[in-house]
Amino acid sequence: MADNNLYPVVDIPEYEEENEEYDTEYKPSVAWDLEKGDFVCESPFCMLKSEGLEAYKIWCVKAVSTERYSCLGYDDDIGAEMEDAMKEEDDTAVELAIERTIEEALMVNPRTESVEDFEFSWEPSVVYVKFTVYAIHWEKFDLEVTLKRR
Repeated sequence: MADNNLYPVVDIPEYEEENEEYDTEYKPSVAWDLEKGDFVCESPFCMLKSEGLEAYKIWCVKAVSTERYSCLGYDDDIGAEMEDAMKEEDDTAVELAIERTIEEALMVNPRTESVEDFEFSWEPSVVYVKFTVYAIHWEKFDLEVTLKRR
């Protein structure tokens, strides 16, 4: 017998809540040489990969070293606003702005618990920034980045 309804009848599936927990396993990434600023290759066409804590450290350095909004391939949350930080009036204001933008850049990753213990070393054309990253699933580690003054 044919159903003679004027309007279609649709079964509505039950709503399932999404799991709010973030995937704690850090996915493998391509290895990156922080000193050379280039991929680590075993041969011309074979890049090595990094995993876990090492991949997270690389992400931290790249997030701090990438100017926010400068790469269309990255989400707007990725990167730091170092150009604005370096435009401050005096060295103390620059240091505070650098601290703020590094913390903002790294706290977008749910694996970052906090960023602390900033140390600055000034030279005429560069600023060396050393800081400690406290990760949720790993031990704390120190990172150092070099920022060019304009």
